[in-house]
Amino acid sequence: MKLDKLEPLFLRVPRGLMSRVRITMYKIFGLKIGHTNRFEKGRMRRCKNIEIGSNNAFTQGYFIWPIDTDGDDIRIKIGNNCYFNRNVMVDACNSIEIGNYTMIGPDTYITDSNHTFGHGLAPSQQPMDKGSVKIGNNCWIGTKVTILKDVTLGDYCVVAAGSVVTQSFPEGSLIAGYPARLIKKI
Repeated sequence: MKLDKLEPLFLRVPRGLMSRVRITMYKIFGLKIGHTNRFEKGRMRRCKNIEIGSNNAFTQGYFIWPIDTDGDDIRIKIGNNCYFNRNVMVDACNSIEIGNYTMIGPDTYITDSNHTFGHGLAPSQQPMDKGSVKIGNNCWIGTKVTILKDVTLGDYCVVAAGSVVTQSFPEGSLIAGYPARLIKKI
């Protein structure tokens, strides 16, 4: 038997089965999810605060991370046909939305909040400064991008690798840098 026929049996099938086990577990804990999604090894918490569409792929090392507090509101909403490369973290205290057909590169961090700091309390006891993040449809987020609170990216935005996005950009923007700035309209 040829090796190319054995590869799916030994490499793809076991991972596909584990993905189905993860999805079933997440659903038991309240995840609202469409069909034909794939989850490699990663972490998710507060499943009832997450809504995921159909045909998404989450590769090795994902963190889908709503704030660890009681409540039933959706804090992370992901559309359809998105791809999350290795080690992507979506960290929501309030609201993060990601549209359809969006690709997110490895080692990317998306957050809707900042820690506050002041005298009298330890940093871990300070309240969070909460906002929101909205990423449109058909966006391409490069590797090692950081997207901070109160950012909206319109449809068809491209964010260059290594960028730190601190402000909103309209549809069709190519942005790069730290802080990210408009390079050109596409």
